[in-house]
Amino acid sequence: MTAMQWPQLIQMRQQLDGAHIADLEACLREQLRARLADSEAMPGQTVAIGVGSRGVSPIVKVVRSIVSELDRAGLEPFIVPAMGSHGGATASGQEAVLAEYGITLASVGAPVRATMEVIELGRGPSGQTFFGDANAYSADHVVVIGRVKPHTDFKGEIESGLCKMTSVGLGKQIGAERIHETGLAETIPEGAQVAIDYGRLLLGVALVENAYDQPAHCEVVAPDQFHATDRRLLVAAKRLLPRLPIDQLQLLVVDEMGKNISGAGMDTNVVGLWRLQSFGEKLPDYHYLATLRLTEESGGNATGIGMADFVSGKLVEAMDPDQTYINGTTSLVVSGSRIPMNFPTDAETLEVAVSAASRLANRGTPRMARIRNTMELEEFWASEPVADQLESEGRAERTGSSERFAFDDAGDLIGVAT
Repeated sequence: MTAMQWPQLIQMRQQLDGAHIADLEACLREQLRARLADSEAMPGQTVAIGVGSRGVSPIVKVVRSIVSELDRAGLEPFIVPAMGSHGGATASGQEAVLAEYGITLASVGAPVRATMEVIELGRGPSGQTFFGDANAYSADHVVVIGRVKPHTDFKGEIESGLCKMTSVGLGKQIGAERIHETGLAETIPEGAQVAIDYGRLLLGVALVENAYDQPAHCEVVAPDQFHATDRRLLVAAKRLLPRLPIDQLQLLVVDEMGKNISGAGMDTNVVGLWRLQSFGEKLPDYHYLATLRLTEESGGNATGIGMADFVSGKLVEAMDPDQTYINGTTSLVVSGSRIPMNFPTDAETLEVAVSAASRLANRGTPRMARIRNTMELEEFWASEPVADQLESEGRAERTGSSERFAFDDAGDLIGVAT
């Protein structure tokens, strides 16, 4: 094992907004009943519910509540994957992604009907052709579930939410590819409008989560309110988004990345969008980024691995190239799928990363931090210079614990899932 002198890391805690909905099912039930009562849906008609590949919390309760209310209204619901090219761009792969999130006939009370086949919905003002899931649009009606949040690839008035799920998620691989080719910020709203004009969309269920991955807001809206809802709730979502309370580091260590944490593997709102785009303002400016694991829920999709400067061999071993490269080529952000400098063990990976960061600090203690992932940021570890600054500025407080990196006999960092 390395004889390197590891920097002392102090455990820090920041205050995040934890306001949340106490009874999400009741919130959904009340609004769904009101909207369905005012809708044109008739008993006996079929309804496709588009469910995405993001870790919306708690997604099983959300889907089950929607299915229950549709059943109550005499409708016949079924589930369709609304996830573009995810799941390896195969029907079975997308059904498996939903199953990993607990979405099955047994858990939600409605069958899953997965296909990669699409129909053409029409052309927008730009001349762009938009597509929709063939199973979804064979139904009498379509319901879309969207988590409204800042996107990891672009900035705009409308980012992730109902419009994106409608145009990209239900557009399957071909729809996602076309939209990524022509610019997300402009094409997502256009594609959603084309889908709305096609006439099958019944409702949208918009969710906003707090910094603890809990539902902070739910809203059931008619299709003609998709765009306005996405714009309005994005403001709230940006306010609630967890971030590290420090803008400049010489090294950030991320224990795990994955598609269930962020569509980009690591949220660019936390690590910096410039790491994915290779241009733009470096804010936050984390000079080096080391990442150690891929979550099991990612199913081998290591999209975002290319944002790191150093990764462990275990992360690379967990990567499924087919899944990762399909995601990268579909989104046209191929840099996110590149494999960075990597080493067999955590100890070797971190020795190189910390040594490089120390050189930036004139071989002193580097400005560094360690987080579990980019979604869990209430508590984190920081080196002494960072901890002192955060405490003096009132951005975070010490919890009293401190430690240095410690490894087992295999070179795995203790405290990281193996």
